Amino acid sequence: MTEFEALLSNRWLWTAVLASTGAQVIKVLLILLVEGRWRPEKALETGGMPSSHSAMVSALATGVALTERLDSPLFAVAATFALIVMYDATGVRHSSGQQARLINELIEELRAVVREGFAPKPLRVLLGHTYLEVLVGGIIGVLAAFTAFRWLG
Repeated sequence: MTEFEALLSNRWLWTAVLASTGAQVIKVLLILLVEGRWRPEKALETGGMPSSHSAMVSALATGVALTERLDSPLFAVAATFALIVMYDATGVRHSSGQQARLINELIEELRAVVREGFAPKPLRVLLGHTYLEVLVGGIIGVLAAFTAFRWLG
């Protein structure tokens, strides 16, 4: 088997990628359902429901758990990585999004006062996730891994 064939046959990698992609598709469909607007560009953005990062890392950790067992060093690495990513999504990145929202409000207030020559670019607000968004992303990842490693063989 060539290196390229080995990469293409890596079920752990592709399960994680498909879980992340599935979460992004669900995000676009939820926006369509809730807002009534078709916004496919949201599939390329971070933040929102569900967390595709959480889906990806939980699919990877679950796939490793199902094939290598819970007491393996590889599972310990995958689970630690997943916990760090999911913690960061609700902590640092979520706080950064809240700060960006406040800074954007301050910029708008300053625009009203300064008027000329003051045109900073607004900051991205939707950077992180709520606990629910991370939880749902994690569930999607676990289900994707069980589908790939238990039910599909």
